[in-house]
Amino acid sequence: MVHSIEQGRPIDPTLFRRVMGRFATGVTVVSFMRSGQPAGMTVNSFMSVSLDPPLILISVRRASVFVKHMRMGGRCGINILSEQQRKLGPHFANRPEKDVEARFDDHQGTPLLGDSLAQMVARVIDIHPAGDHLLFIAEIEHLAHGPEAQPLIFFSGRYKQIHAHDPIARGEETDGW
Repeated sequence: MVHSIEQGRPIDPTLFRRVMGRFATGVTVVSFMRSGQPAGMTVNSFMSVSLDPPLILISVRRASVFVKHMRMGGRCGINILSEQQRKLGPHFANRPEKDVEARFDDHQGTPLLGDSLAQMVARVIDIHPAGDHLLFIAEIEHLAHGPEAQPLIFFSGRYKQIHAHDPIARGEETDGW
């Protein structure tokens, strides 16, 4: 289906969300301390920004609880979810499920989700307003990863699994890409 926008007419937010949903992303839970307790929020608007220094970006709605608890210099955890952690995505996206138990480990005062595909602790060094969101730039202070597993993917409004040929898992040589 093709939609075009006439000059001067606003972009329909529902259509914009649907179009952006065609971009497959990994799923992260950003973890932080809220009133002395570990908390988390599902985020797929996450990316690396720089290798030197190691920086990441998290895009968060201004109305988010995270925004109320995260300031310049504050630390948060970034937990990259595996397919086995599928229930944690909706659980931390304001749809808590009674049968889901999130196990947080402590890394020097920053909560991290146990059994994640990868974990990072980052310190917020800059915050930029961007429409109805805030862009948090954070410097990585700690990295860890678990055993190889399939990542949790979000596409077109749903969690998905990867069913692709994996030459590395089969011991085949690759060109690195």
